[in-house]
Amino acid sequence: MLDKMTSRLDFHSNALLLRAERQRLLASNIANADTPGYVARDLNFSQALRAATEGKSPLAGTGVTQAGHIPLPAAQTSHSTVSLGYSVQSQPSLDNNTVDLDRERANFVDNSVRYEATLRFINGQAKGMLSAIQGQ
Repeated sequence: MLDKMTSRLDFHSNALLLRAERQRLLASNIANADTPGYVARDLNFSQALRAATEGKSPLAGTGVTQAGHIPLPAAQTSHSTVSLGYSVQSQPSLDNNTVDLDRERANFVDNSVRYEATLRFINGQAKGMLSAIQGQ
């Protein structure tokens, strides 16, 4: 019975962890916008969240598709690792930096709003369960 009440909280807590990790990646991309040769990184949020809802570790390590490929490095979080991918370069630059500041800022703001919404969902669910427990 308790698992049915907390299943939505589990979903939102996984989403919150993934949003926080994506926010860190986007901030890193923006901070390195002027670093020569820096390659922008991002994670596929929908794939990671799908893995979380299927019971797999949402922050799984990386793998390779061919024996000769080099695996992508993984960022460490408090729970495990996040599979990172490279952002597609939209404008060529002379210093080989792949950060598009406009795109990164837009992604940062979008992720911030979604992070806040996830926090509000968790807060609303906790308040709802508390009022049900207290009988109000």
